[in-house]
Amino acid sequence: MDRLDNTIRPYAWGSPTAIPHLLGTEPTGEPQAEMWMGAHPGAPSRTARGTLVEVIEAHPERELGARAVARFGPRLPFLLKILAAGAPLSLQVHPDLDQAKEGYADEERRGVPIDAPHRNYKDANHKPELICALTEFDGLCGFRDPARTADLLAGLGVDSLKPYVDLLHAHPEDAALREVLTAVLTADPGEMARTVTETTAACTRLGGDYAPYADIAHHYPGDPGVIAAMLLNRVRLQPGEALFLGAGIPHAYLNGLGVEIMANSDNVLRCGLTPKHVDVPELLRVVRFEPSDPGVLRPEASADGEEVYETPIDEFRLSRYVLPEGGGAHDVTRHTPQILLCTAGSVRAGKHELTPGRSVFVPAGERAEISGAGTVFRATVIV
Repeated sequence: MDRLDNTIRPYAWGSPTAIPHLLGTEPTGEPQAEMWMGAHPGAPSRTARGTLVEVIEAHPERELGARAVARFGPRLPFLLKILAAGAPLSLQVHPDLDQAKEGYADEERRGVPIDAPHRNYKDANHKPELICALTEFDGLCGFRDPARTADLLAGLGVDSLKPYVDLLHAHPEDAALREVLTAVLTADPGEMARTVTETTAACTRLGGDYAPYADIAHHYPGDPGVIAAMLLNRVRLQPGEALFLGAGIPHAYLNGLGVEIMANSDNVLRCGLTPKHVDVPELLRVVRFEPSDPGVLRPEASADGEEVYETPIDEFRLSRYVLPEGGGAHDVTRHTPQILLCTAGSVRAGKHELTPGRSVFVPAGERAEISGAGTVFRATVIV
């Protein structure tokens, strides 16, 4: 079992205080957006034996287990993060596995450099993900019913939004959503900036259900993503609740601290709320244009105290243990690789004492017990 030393990514949207508060360290004044736990080459966790990438590459079957290697190859198939949003993240979607393979192969054939800012596909993998709230957590997830969105936009009284209102009343719903999002993302930039400015003023004046969009626009003035965001469901997670985000589902995280797990991929297609590359034709190829319920997940408890967040994905499995004082030890040995992350209290994992934000890697099949009083998240795979 290896204690992990993890990298914190200083993305501009990160909270300056949430991760330091969790870790019990002093804020630096700079944004601290994500703490990565895993073997992603961009920021692999470090151990006493080397980086987790090096540890796994040296003995894949010993570290991951034969079944995981046979199913996913000689790499850790998930990436675990603590995510701290102090400002809205980009409005984005992820491809499914076939789309990712096709897009990656196409960009490789065309010789697009892997680090080019306009490259869409950094790998040939999909990127389903799950976010579990540690604090109240606000986000956008999936298209709202078009008729309800039409009412929301109409209530603003902004003339330049009327064509979108009319389109949203059309049928079928998938075609209506496609037309509106396409129109928003391909509008003349100057005209769209004026629409966003007028919309922002109306949202600020009306408040209530409109207030979050005024806040988004404060961070991204004039961005067409402000209008695109109004097409989506707003959701507020309470601590312990989660969202699963599958392929093609437009989403954005707005504010809060959470534990995030995803397939080990970096494929993102952006709709807005970002200075980064937006490829509208490719985005429209990937987005699933259908209204959906955000589907807030709550963990399913088992007899041994493990609470599992059920998803349709094999690359990762996230669960947690909420350990009471004097509750004894829990055997968490598995035939698959694990990362154990403490988010509250004080917990012993093997010989390691874990406080909030501290984590360990457990190789496949290694005897592992947890005890103490606190909360432990457990990340692994299904094979």
